[in-house]
Amino acid sequence: MVRFDIWLSNLFCVALILATTCGEAPPTPATALTPGPTNANPGQGTVRFAVIGDFGSDNADELRVANLVGNWNPDFVITTGDNNYPDGAASTIDETIGKYYSQFIGNYQGSYGPGSPTNRFWPSLGNHDWHTISCTGGSCSGAHFDYFTLPNNERYYEVNLGLIHLFAIDSDSSEPDGRDENSIQASWLQDQLAASTSCYNLVYFHHAPYSSGRHGSISTMQWPFATWGADAVFSGHDHLYERLDVNGTPYFVNGAGGAGLYDFDNIGNLPPEAESIVRYNQDHGAMLVTASFTGITYQFFNTDNVLIDEYSVPKNCADYTYAVFFPLAMNTLPGGQSASGCGGAKANTGSGSQLP
Repeated sequence: MVRFDIWLSNLFCVALILATTCGEAPPTPATALTPGPTNANPGQGTVRFAVIGDFGSDNADELRVANLVGNWNPDFVITTGDNNYPDGAASTIDETIGKYYSQFIGNYQGSYGPGSPTNRFWPSLGNHDWHTISCTGGSCSGAHFDYFTLPNNERYYEVNLGLIHLFAIDSDSSEPDGRDENSIQASWLQDQLAASTSCYNLVYFHHAPYSSGRHGSISTMQWPFATWGADAVFSGHDHLYERLDVNGTPYFVNGAGGAGLYDFDNIGNLPPEAESIVRYNQDHGAMLVTASFTGITYQFFNTDNVLIDEYSVPKNCADYTYAVFFPLAMNTLPGGQSASGCGGAKANTGSGSQLP
């Protein structure tokens, strides 16, 4: 149960969230996105979202995954990259993304419906998305940046949704701010995680730091995510599903969103800190993540809506001073500013619980 004093203070904070940021004058956005439909129950604080990866193929398998996700009616969708095959081009981006997921995309300018009143689609970049991106210094241009309206530099960014805090990272070797744990990007992530007051801090990107699949483990992306404050790490690149345990932290490889599936070519080649718990490559599918004040559950379903894997981690969120009402906290302002709860210390009370 949420402590009443924290609930009341958060209620007051959220009532002001679109006009102030807890004592600081807010930026003046050019446009303000309004809250979209959500399954989040303000009283219960339950949030449900989908995770898809390596999906943008405009084929029958992508359609099956999109139907699976659409039937869940999640609050939002995150991606683990390779959103637009084969080359991340402007000529294919609406057919590989908007055709299947436009109902989640804010400021949607494509041809497949009106889009979403607020952005509920939070992609990370994959190597195929980078094929048509060009950069001068730290400024980049390409179809991805024209198509989406995202915070920060749109390559890596954070989204504070109250109970959940998302951190999208760019794992591609072309990233101007680097991709190893000593990079500018990594320093940004470490600072953002340290400042987060959300109960669940979730990091996601494309190249899997640990994987038993074709590409294997990408050592450059083996950052100390848990030490910095992450509760879970999602990646793709290998076209399959795998759940791993890395020193007690769940890592997920979720690249089964539509592109051709891969074999597990690197079973037994994981670094010693990583253990492969579940592996699946018999069908495409997506993850459904459900977070509440008492814990978070990660599930993977195939396109027949058959549950393949489920993993739950109980966590007491009563001492976290985040914004309670998820629909209001969804408003991400232009210029990299995100609506959030009042600041405050958090107590890390979570512990892992593996289901049989």
